[in-house]
Amino acid sequence: MDAKRRIDVISDAICPWCWIGKRNLDTALALLGPEAGNFEVHWRPFQLNPEMPAEGVERASYRAQKFGSEERGRELDARVAEAGRAVGLEFRHDLMLRTPNTVNAHRLIQWAGPRQHEMAEALFRAYFQQGQDVGDLATLAEIASGLGLDAAEFLDGEELAEQVRAEDAYFRRIGIQGVPSFALDGRVLFSGAYPAEHIADALSRKAA
Repeated sequence: MDAKRRIDVISDAICPWCWIGKRNLDTALALLGPEAGNFEVHWRPFQLNPEMPAEGVERASYRAQKFGSEERGRELDARVAEAGRAVGLEFRHDLMLRTPNTVNAHRLIQWAGPRQHEMAEALFRAYFQQGQDVGDLATLAEIASGLGLDAAEFLDGEELAEQVRAEDAYFRRIGIQGVPSFALDGRVLFSGAYPAEHIADALSRKAA
């Protein structure tokens, strides 16, 4: 049996374009039909805010500082919401009160092993639709429980934290500045929430 081609999605759990990118990737794989079985998706960590305090910060004021004003932050949210609606995703920015540190969210994705893809989706929904603090350990344990996994003991420790930070640093060293970024068999194909048809075509051509 031929080995599956590896798709790496370099992403952050609080990156709205990463959720849109995931939806487009899922659609692209569906477009490939039986050919999709030749691929295996892995999630890799990248922190949009690597200097974020462990406890996170209040979102509105943080984005006002980051983007220059609260109005500019709202404009960016509106752009994301429109892009999300186009692919069937609803963003509830009104419920998102905190910007978390995402190291623990990344740890949880890596810990999920073969269920990484499901875990990434669960984290995106928790943050973008329910306004949950995905930097909070108790919240992460509940998200894992929702998938039938018991992560309480794991989340109490620091397992995989250094791996997460090391991979995040590595991606910055090789020049990745934005996410989502998609790689096939270790080679970056593109960065950004490309349309599903574009992703399907790229995967099909590269796998030929």
